[in-house]
Amino acid sequence: MKISQFLLISGIALTFACNSKTENGASPLELPILGERYVDDNQDTVYHKIADFAFINQLGDTISNEDLAGKVYVADFFFTTCPTICPIMKKEMLRVYEKFQGNPEFMILSHSIDPTHDTQEVLKDYAEKLGIEDAKTWNFLTGDQEKIFEIGQTSYLTTAMADQAEPGGFLHSGAFLLVDQKGHIRGVYDGTKSDQVDRLLNDIPKLLTK
Repeated sequence: MKISQFLLISGIALTFACNSKTENGASPLELPILGERYVDDNQDTVYHKIADFAFINQLGDTISNEDLAGKVYVADFFFTTCPTICPIMKKEMLRVYEKFQGNPEFMILSHSIDPTHDTQEVLKDYAEKLGIEDAKTWNFLTGDQEKIFEIGQTSYLTTAMADQAEPGGFLHSGAFLLVDQKGHIRGVYDGTKSDQVDRLLNDIPKLLTK
């Protein structure tokens, strides 16, 4: 990920964090709801949320937003042959997995942006090499590439696209995105930096206790 891209994402997060505290009167200890919002005809505030999705995990099972309903989860985008930031991201995500492994209210979704290569079988092998034996906590997802690009850029507000000028042929953010039980983004963290992931590890329990 290019520094300018993460700064852009961080800037968006900071903007909405400030707005959230001001408009909602939230405590600084509470996590903001990120993304655009609007007031509907009933004068209720409607917040940005992750769109409906259905992808295939490393075991060949379909994972949809319905499987995540009522759960807190962390999402990211990667590809198994990534020669740059992905190995660092997965090392950091392992820290998240190890801390919350087995918690039925928490999951991790890692979306492959190279589904042509990253089939279910490839993802299963990749997960096993990381020491992930089942998909109860951590799902590695594949599916229609355009739908993965779309949900990355329009729902998770991150970078996920093909770009032959980039190493490996793809451009993606190193962001870890924290999503609450209602599908709202509550935090954006640089998955290549241990101090940012430390902050994520501290923020996840704030949502699990809700």
